[in-house]
Amino acid sequence: MEQIKQGDSLQQLAEQVNQFALERDWRQFHSPKNLTMALTVEAAELLEIFQWIESSTTTPLSATQRQACEHEVADILLYLLQFCQVTQIDLIAAAQAKLQLNAEKYPVALAKGRSERSADL
Repeated sequence: MEQIKQGDSLQQLAEQVNQFALERDWRQFHSPKNLTMALTVEAAELLEIFQWIESSTTTPLSATQRQACEHEVADILLYLLQFCQVTQIDLIAAAQAKLQLNAEKYPVALAKGRSERSADL
């Protein structure tokens, strides 16, 4: 399998993930429900790395913890790309639209330096 280099596009990565699944005949298992469940599991595995770290701690992650985080965020991204392909969602367009909605919902003048939800601003 061809290695994708940093700087390559998200579309190229999505195509590589799709090819990986096609070669293994895994697309038959990639329903939106299954991919959503897989995303949830991978997000929980990322959370597990931080489970017993004090939230006030600013200690950097160990090399082992960092590598585990890299593996989990990669799993999350790969499943998300597959989910978007199956559901025909343009990930970049959806993210840009959501960022615009958030900018309207949380204007800088009201939200800067605050953690409250929009209803509390």
